[in-house]
Amino acid sequence: MTKTTDSKFHDTGYKELFSYPEMVQALIEGFFPEEIAQLVDFDSLTPQPGNYVTPLFDEKIEDVVWSIDVNIEGQRQPIFLYLLMEFQSGVDCAMPLRFMHYVAGFYSTLIKNGKFSKYGPYPPVFPLVIYNDQARWTAKTNIADQIEPVPSFLKIYQPSLNYFLVDEGRYSDEELASIANPVTSIINIEQAKTLEDYQKAFYRAGQIIRAHPHKEGIDDILTQWFKRTLHKRGLEVNIENMMTLTRSDGMLAENFENLTRQIYAEGKLEGEQRGQLEQAIKMIREFNLSVELVAERCHLSLKELKERLSQNDKPEV
Repeated sequence: MTKTTDSKFHDTGYKELFSYPEMVQALIEGFFPEEIAQLVDFDSLTPQPGNYVTPLFDEKIEDVVWSIDVNIEGQRQPIFLYLLMEFQSGVDCAMPLRFMHYVAGFYSTLIKNGKFSKYGPYPPVFPLVIYNDQARWTAKTNIADQIEPVPSFLKIYQPSLNYFLVDEGRYSDEELASIANPVTSIINIEQAKTLEDYQKAFYRAGQIIRAHPHKEGIDDILTQWFKRTLHKRGLEVNIENMMTLTRSDGMLAENFENLTRQIYAEGKLEGEQRGQLEQAIKMIREFNLSVELVAERCHLSLKELKERLSQNDKPEV
């Protein structure tokens, strides 16, 4: 898959993810500034049209836009959460300028559609970039920082617009574990490189889903996204037979079988019997799977697997 195709895949996948209010709420609760997260009314989350053309770049924009009520000094005021999913191959240093046009285009569309008067007042916005490339984001987050220094009396005439950045790769494993919500499950899978990484990501996702007040909906949303991601990565996942993340005998076992087969084929796990047994034991302990199921899926001797498991369980003398 080419970089362009990969970016389109992520762009489409993320837009689908954040078309659900449960995922937008998780994003706000886990990653937004605390002073904003504490003031919003999540029951008021409403999707808004995100299709328009910017005046200068002549781009046809199809972004995710939500409105949500915020209590500001005792008064409810709707704020449009402008979600721009940024999945380019490199950092886009023109993002502050692009956001100037995106927001202007968004306002123009609201006026054109009769949502607001051209005389104002216009609704406040909260521009946001969600970025998932491996290199860290280094572009400025305010257009004002890209303008040459000017005398103090000219500063008030210069444009200024901040956007909020969620740079997925910036968060450590410990930080993600402390947040522990559906969005961190997405980031854990994005960052997974080894079989052990996938195991941990699935395990954490299952824990998060089971504790979520809307666990059935979140389970379905994340499962569909995980299926597409695993398939895109060429892991030979049998999508039709996969169940949900919280049914270990379904999706998890199915993924273990296919992930293990793929890794063996690539030579990442040498075919030594000891290595296979140790990997199987990890699956059993990490995900509380039955010995019989793992032995069958990994094509191992049930007797040898039980003996090795028994040896590992013996206390050290």
